Amino acid sequence: MPVSVEQLGPQDADALRALLSKDPVHNLYLLGLLEEFGIAARGRVPFAFYGRFDNQQLTAAVFVGGDGGLVVPSASDASATSVIADALASTLRLRATVGDKSSVDALLRSLSPGKPRLSRTQRLFAVSADDLGPFTNPLLRLAREEDLPRLLPLAQGYVREALERDPLSEDPRGYESRVIQRVRQRRTYVLEENNALVLKLDIGSRSQYGAELEGLYTLPSERGKGHATLCLGQISRHLLSSLPRLTMRIDERDESTARIARKVGYLAGRTWRMVLVE
Repeated sequence: MPVSVEQLGPQDADALRALLSKDPVHNLYLLGLLEEFGIAARGRVPFAFYGRFDNQQLTAAVFVGGDGGLVVPSASDASATSVIADALASTLRLRATVGDKSSVDALLRSLSPGKPRLSRTQRLFAVSADDLGPFTNPLLRLAREEDLPRLLPLAQGYVREALERDPLSEDPRGYESRVIQRVRQRRTYVLEENNALVLKLDIGSRSQYGAELEGLYTLPSERGKGHATLCLGQISRHLLSSLPRLTMRIDERDESTARIARKVGYLAGRTWRMVLVE
């Protein structure tokens, strides 16, 4: 059968959505990107979806954002992802990727064969409303723009621990802008105690199929007090009142957060991989 790799356009939107919704748990991030931005770039930030077609049927897809700044494969067979990677190898400079481990490995073989700057193996956790435990904290609230001076240290602390880099040293204006943008999009939640922000949590991607949570971070001095368990339960209960499922990616070395997720009701799924090339 003829196999081809093509950049996807508006005429492929239904086929892409159908492909991704076959495995919504493992494609939540891409489903959120598709719902928020569409299938083709219309603004200043460049991105594109590329698909592998088998006899005119879409069998795999890869999102390329920022000219390779973020590359995300669909949860498809790794051999299909590899075909897309081979087709893009001469034109794409991959700088970061995240996704199902086998598919990310396939991308790296073609697009970045050298040793990456950082590589993390993660476990994808998922939960539905029926699985939730009795953990809530009604004091968890949406972050406001006036929270920024207190929110930035939390956001910075999370990136330092998760990615071993200091975003405020590397790109202070750019990172502050991204934090503010999430606040304005109503995607950041915080817990305030005694006039201090002690925890923050972000909605990384959201669509009709569910949402992916990320960036759960508690101040080191406030850990061990149950804040993360209660707040993760609170946001999960809130979001699952209108969405079918939630996911979280947790570093396999981070057993503490994995225990919190399991306690709230999240179930461990497949292995993912996050790679920063530069």
